[in-house]
This record gives sequence, C-alpha cells and structure tokens, in this order.
Amino acid sequence: MFHKVKHLVALDNPLRLAYHKIRAIIANFYYGFPSKDMIIIWVTWTNWKTTTCNLIAKWFIENWEDVFMFSTVNIIMWKEEFTNKTKMTSPDAFELQRLLKIAKQKWIKKAIIETASHWIKYNRIWWINYDTVVLTNITQDHLDLHRTMDDYVNTKLQIFKKLISYKRKKDIKKTAIINIDSNYSELFLDKTYDSLYTYGESLDATLEIKNIIEEKKYTYFDLNILGETLKLKTKLRGIFNIYNITAAIWVFMSFWLSKEKIINIVEHIKWIPWRLEEVENTEWYQIFIDYAHTADALENVINSLNKIKWSWRLITVFWATGDRDKSKRPIMWQVVSKNSDFVILTQDDDYSENTTDIIKDVLPWIERVEWEDFWIIPNREDAIRTALVSWKKWDIILIAWKWDEHVMVTQKWTIPWHDKTKVEEILKGLDENKIIES
Repeated sequence: MFHKVKHLVALDNPLRLAYHKIRAIIANFYYGFPSKDMIIIWVTWTNWKTTTCNLIAKWFIENWEDVFMFSTVNIIMWKEEFTNKTKMTSPDAFELQRLLKIAKQKWIKKAIIETASHWIKYNRIWWINYDTVVLTNITQDHLDLHRTMDDYVNTKLQIFKKLISYKRKKDIKKTAIINIDSNYSELFLDKTYDSLYTYGESLDATLEIKNIIEEKKYTYFDLNILGETLKLKTKLRGIFNIYNITAAIWVFMSFWLSKEKIINIVEHIKWIPWRLEEVENTEWYQIFIDYAHTADALENVINSLNKIKWSWRLITVFWATGDRDKSKRPIMWQVVSKNSDFVILTQDDDYSENTTDIIKDVLPWIERVEWEDFWIIPNREDAIRTALVSWKKWDIILIAWKWDEHVMVTQKWTIPWHDKTKVEEILKGLDENKIIES
C-alpha cells in the first residue's frame, strides 16, 4: 500500500523532500554523527562517478590505507569488497550512517562516496561533514526529478557551496576538484574553497591532459602540472578513463602522495569492474559490457570502441530504464544510431512501464530499416543471443546499461539477471551446438 501511495506523489513534492530530510537528521543523531571524525570524499555528477570512486579507493588501498567506499556497483569496507545489490547510486540515509559508524569502529579514516543528484535533492547529505568534492562531468539525466537542467545543475552546486560550511578537521583542507572541460564547470570555480584543482585538456586546467595515444594494450598520456610533465600509461581504455584517472590523481596529490607512487599505480591498475569490461572467451568474440546510460556516456564508450583498429563492425545492444527521464531516450538513440553499425533495442528494468511502450518512445526517430541494420527484440536474453549469432570475425558487441546488476525489474516481478553470466551461458550453448566438420 505504501509503495502505491509513494508512486502517486511527485518526486519533487515538498512533502517527499521534507520526509527524506527528517530521516537524514534522525539517522545522524541515531548513529552519533560518525562523519565528524572521518575524511569524507564525495564524487558527483552525471557519468564516470563509479569509476572515479573505485580508482580513488583502490589506490588508497594500494598505498596501505584502509577505506570505506560506496558506489553504484560495489561497496568496499576495510579489506572486503561487496556487490551493491540495492540498485541505488547512493544509499538510504540510515544505511549510510550505519555503514559510516561500522567504518569508524574499524578505525577507517577515509570514506569515498558516490553522490547522486537525488541524494542531494532529498537532503540525505545533511550534516555529513565532508572535506573533498570531485566533479566528473555533467550531461542530461534525472529530469524526471529535476524537470529542468537548471535545477539539476543547481542541485549539484549545493554540495560545493556547502563544502566550507562544515568545521575543518585538523590539517585537512576543504578541496574542490573539477573537470574544467565539462559543461557548466564555470559555475563551480568558487574561490572560497581552501583548495581548488581543475583538470582536463583545456589550457586553463591546473592539471592539463595532453598527447593521448591509444594502443592495443595501453593508453599513453601526459599530464602537465605547473610546467612539469608526468608521462603515464594505463591499461584502461577510452579518453573518459583518462579523465577519471586524472581526477583521482588530483585527490592523491591533495593528500601528498608522491608522483612516483602515482605513476606506478596508474600503470598497474587493471579493469574497473563493470566499466567497459571485456568478456573473455575462447573464440574470437569481442564483447564489452558497460553501464553507459546517458547519451554522453554512450557516445564516449562507443567512440572508444570504434577506435579499436582491428574491428570491423560495432553491434550495440541497449535501451532505457522505465520510470526515468523519458526526454533523454531519443537523444540516446541518435547517438547510438549515428555511431553503431547495428543496433538492437531491448528491455532494461521496466518498473511500472511496459517494455514495448518504452521501445515505442523512440520509434518516431528511427530511420533505419528493421532486420537490416536494426532489430527490436524486447526479451533481453534473446537480444544478446541475436547479437552473438549475428557476429562475424573482428566485430565488436557492446551490451550497455545493466552492467553488474544481479536482478531485472519487470512490470510484474523481479527476476535474477546478470549480463556477463548470461553472455557466458549463451556462448557455452553456442559452442556445444557447433557442427563439427570432418
């Protein structure tokens, strides 16, 4: 009954906003304000938050420091790592305060938390005494809640404006780290922060990205900082990952980690889980899974895959989540259609919507001919199987959106689901049914 009533109340209804703020206040008092004794690092914006969180957390661990991290896909507590099964970018206020208290009891001093706009809008950040905020980028998303881009941007801006309002901890500066190449970045360049660091390919960036060269095993790039050049290489693919790495580097430099240590960590970091992850197989299949769920994220991922010189065609399997910002659906389609050779529209989490209705939302913008270079296959398993059966040597298959989620929410019920596991099952079935020529 509660969930039905909740669905009828607008996301930005003042009563809903007040309800969440009250919960945040009670949660802080209940758990004793654990953030006041920890170094808190927020990572926020539209895309790349999860990757940046993982880079920061795992590099701290590489440097023999204990951390707590909460991201869309995983949770790290001290030396243990767990899958985030809540389907939430940021946790409920009570859950976060509970986890922060556990971290404090384990003598963990640093917390890295992925911060969604919903979380800020609903005042769940109330009296979490944070010290560093990282801005990765901004593109259209969550207009089902914010209604306008102005509100979306201003909501994110709140977390920066409040940065200096909390008590400073001993020897810790209030620090803002900003992707200067992002839209709206100029709004966040406030001189009231104790420390302001920028990064990007712009000449105005205090950490300037230069000379990006993508090769088969490594991506090479330079970072120019105050006239000094750091030469780096990484196993991570894509220019967007260079931005993620650079944001994390600024975090480490703000904590005085040596440049030599940073260079070593960047070189040896492998895949960040579920971000442009390649599914290993014994055949010639090149299959990648990624959480790209906005036009900008899709464009970055697809452009990175299109730069793989030994590929022939790109087959993209994707579509949109139900009960979310519908205005971005045609934009996502246009990006994928423009940059993919073949496109398969399929289901994601439907929630209260019907899969077919979600797909119909984009039909007016589709100029492709179905069954030539475009298919509509509502069942996600059938869609992935079709992509694999249609594959030819040197093709690339991108399966977007659901990444490492372990369930799929249909209109009627929640079912077990995992993209990578499903791909492996289908590949095994195809292998077992091969016709062996004598």
